[in-house]
Amino acid sequence: MAAVTAAMIKTLREATNAGMSACKNALVEADGDFDKAVDILREKGLAAAAKKAGRIASEGLVLAYITPDNNVGVVVEVNSETDFVAKNQDFRNYVNSVATQAAASKSADIQGFLNEKWMEDESVTVNDSLIQKIAVIGERLDIRRFERFEKQGSGALVSYVHGVGRVAVLIELASDVVNEQLIEAGKNVCMQIAAMSPQFIDKNDISDEFIQKEREILTQRANLEERENAANNPKYKIKPEQILQKIIAGRLDKELKDFCLVEQEYVKDSELTVDQYLKSVGKEIGSDITVKRFVRYETGEGLAKKEENFAEEVSKAMGQA
Repeated sequence: MAAVTAAMIKTLREATNAGMSACKNALVEADGDFDKAVDILREKGLAAAAKKAGRIASEGLVLAYITPDNNVGVVVEVNSETDFVAKNQDFRNYVNSVATQAAASKSADIQGFLNEKWMEDESVTVNDSLIQKIAVIGERLDIRRFERFEKQGSGALVSYVHGVGRVAVLIELASDVVNEQLIEAGKNVCMQIAAMSPQFIDKNDISDEFIQKEREILTQRANLEERENAANNPKYKIKPEQILQKIIAGRLDKELKDFCLVEQEYVKDSELTVDQYLKSVGKEIGSDITVKRFVRYETGEGLAKKEENFAEEVSKAMGQA
């Protein structure tokens, strides 16, 4: 039996874009024959992904998953090229498998995660499983990111997914009492996060640099408004700097409240803030409730969207006919 070297594996990987372990297994199966190993990878669909590598994958699904013992929760995002594939049950099942894998993972980043053994078939890696799924579905897919919470102390992990995988939220609540009321409160706060996109739990989480940047933006906006008012109305009197600074401070305070989860107006009862809502639930169950952390994923956020020109697409198709 021919020896399989690291150089051979590297060459096969560069030629096919298949995973390292898949290349090694194919070379072993082919007894070191490069062309036969390529054929083996093609037969298994592992070499097909290279053609799709340049495509834009900005659709897909986000998913939240919590282990049955409520000790670990994850949020994952797996992208596809089209919304049609995102609705495919095979793809949805795969995202569920990725979430389960992420819950058991000890990897600190996505690259480490992709290199892990795939729990459903330990002869391949997570990345290999992705390439196999690309071959089956026929679109570029990406496991883009995940975040994992291990519960810290008494309380509960709660999740919410909105819009069939458009937005996913995971939250950890600290509480000495864990019951259905706490879980319901967690769901409600998750829906708040999904709808209102807070960036922080409270003002204590906001850095001085962030506050300074927002103050500078509001100052520039206020100065621009003053100049525009003066230009449009010759009788307009520019506000004194002291007054202008008070206006900016008021706007900044309001803006920071909008960024902070517990200070936001509670979407289910505009008479309450989220903090007041949690205190009311805490009073009912006999325990303080605090938000320890949360994460919100929205499908495709920050990614370039593929722009289709229908006329060009038709013309191209006609030219190829």
